[in-house]
Amino acid sequence: MSTTVELTRFTVAPERTEALLAARPGMLADFRADREGFLGARLVALPNGEWLDIVDWRSPEDFAASRAKGANLPGIAAFFAAIDSLVGVDEGVLTEFDR
Repeated sequence: MSTTVELTRFTVAPERTEALLAARPGMLADFRADREGFLGARLVALPNGEWLDIVDWRSPEDFAASRAKGANLPGIAAFFAAIDSLVGVDEGVLTEFDR
């Protein structure tokens, strides 16, 4: 079985960066508690106030089910509230992993 990778790019105003980072642990805890197939996530700061959230899912169905739930828990809602705008969401399949 292949790992599904969610790539979400978004912007955050500089004055909201602290709020985003403070909300991250709560969002991850809520995902672990509520999102079937959630395997883990990495958050990458990009230039010009953009961010890339790389989230690994067990399957495309798990990713779709998570998207359908939206910001249904407080930790997730707090993280989403710090985001100014969504740049894009892509879905892929992990083909190689080296650590």
